[in-house]
Amino acid sequence: MVKVVGVRFKEAGKVYYFDPGDLEIELYSNVIVETARGIEFGQVVVANREVPEEEIVAPLKKVIRIATEEDKQHAARNDEKEKEAFEICLQKIRAHNLDMKLIDVEYTFDNNKILFYFTAEGRVDFRELVKDLASVFKTRIELRQIGVRDESKMMGGLGICGRVLCCKSFLGEFQPVSIKMAKEQGLSLNPAKISGACGRLMCCLKYEQEAYEDLLTRVPKVGAIVDTPEGQGTVEEVSLLKEEVKVKLDKVNETELKIYKASEVKVIKEASATNDDTDDLDIDLEDLKELED
Repeated sequence: MVKVVGVRFKEAGKVYYFDPGDLEIELYSNVIVETARGIEFGQVVVANREVPEEEIVAPLKKVIRIATEEDKQHAARNDEKEKEAFEICLQKIRAHNLDMKLIDVEYTFDNNKILFYFTAEGRVDFRELVKDLASVFKTRIELRQIGVRDESKMMGGLGICGRVLCCKSFLGEFQPVSIKMAKEQGLSLNPAKISGACGRLMCCLKYEQEAYEDLLTRVPKVGAIVDTPEGQGTVEEVSLLKEEVKVKLDKVNETELKIYKASEVKVIKEASATNDDTDDLDIDLEDLKELED
């Protein structure tokens, strides 16, 4: 077991483990740590604890110190300088007529580097822009191109649910999301209804996927032939959350669909693998695939 503290550098950012040494650090304390980017100011979101060695990436960097009042003031000044740097960079982008969208600016705590995050449709030759910015700020400059999901995480906003975007408020890392999840959850495959503010599939499709996968092992699929208390029939509709199926019985002149609990029916023949609920939809599946990240 290894003694660690978990530190976050941005709201809803990824949590990184550091070696606290002999320091007993309270939850939500600010600390100064050394990272691959340089000296950084962060917040402890996982107080002193022991974790298995396989959960860390060795060697762990140490916490330099618990942040002092002077450190906090310096971090606040950096926040103000980031706003100024953002405006200056916007002016330089326009002056160089570059097809790129500036998203965010970060100073490292020690001011040894400034990072500019941007999005663009393709590759951008920003070498002259970097030289221009370096001459203004007299420090190392790094321009980093990010994707649309990272853009939404940095910019924030409201989802179709009316709440602050998950990636902005609490998701530390993005999880893979696929069209298959939307299909298995019985959602509309209209891109406008299953994509988030970033234009990619909504992260919340992942939240209940395990529950749906479990339900799918117990509930027959549409098209399956089943044995019911009233005879054999074909599953026409499925309600996964209720664990119910609507069955059209094979009886002569039987047109009404009967509702049964999944536990009341027995599958005689599984649904055909070609039975795809997207076949009748006027949707290009290649377009849907582009929503995946």
